Amino acid sequence: MICGTIIYVMAKKTFQIAIDGPVAAGKGTTAKLVAQRLGFLYVDTGALYRALTLYVQRKGVSWEDEREVVRVLLEEKPKVGLRVPSEEEKDGRLCTVLLNGEDVSWKVRTEEVSRGVSVITQYAGVRDLITPLARQIAEKQDVVMEGRDITSVVLPDADLLIYMDADPRERAKRRHRELLMRGEDISLEQVYKDLMERDKRDSGRAIAPLTKVAKAWRLDTTGMTIDQVAEAIVAKVKTV
Repeated sequence: MICGTIIYVMAKKTFQIAIDGPVAAGKGTTAKLVAQRLGFLYVDTGALYRALTLYVQRKGVSWEDEREVVRVLLEEKPKVGLRVPSEEEKDGRLCTVLLNGEDVSWKVRTEEVSRGVSVITQYAGVRDLITPLARQIAEKQDVVMEGRDITSVVLPDADLLIYMDADPRERAKRRHRELLMRGEDISLEQVYKDLMERDKRDSGRAIAPLTKVAKAWRLDTTGMTIDQVAEAIVAKVKTV
């Protein structure tokens, strides 16, 4: 009879940075830069929801029809994913967004999709498709993950929880510049109006509303450059 010793090997816990906050607070660009400086994986969960929104739009389904939206996504199971941009894809995008193998990185960034995504993300059936995927990614590698409800629902126990915000007018100007660079013809006032309406929807929805959790570090990016915001976060990581 051979006697042995059972050795339990504890898996190394990944380091998780979760960034939440309203639209145009600077989450995406900052998260990507922080991930690069720390050697972490950048994950934009909002892009995954946008890809599903685009899929529903192409199917001609009304975003307001919750039952039909969820039915189409559950039955047809569109494949969504993210990857680091290749050399040929480095055109300013933060990540390459895939929908059934198609590169939809810029197609999911239109103002129309932005309006739709704030509607379908209220549906539990839609969130149930993305939340488990995001958690699986964070369990396998060090991540900087950003998006709505990351700190409150997806990664509430992350090593560093950040709520990024900025003055609404400054956020509207950032969003307006972004849309103009992509060739969209829209006024600053319309962007501001859309932004305020989206904030109201995101904060008031019953499922995973936009909110600052008690443990989150509030970072006001008003008047700050992207480099300054990234430096502040990297410095904060060193204190965790």
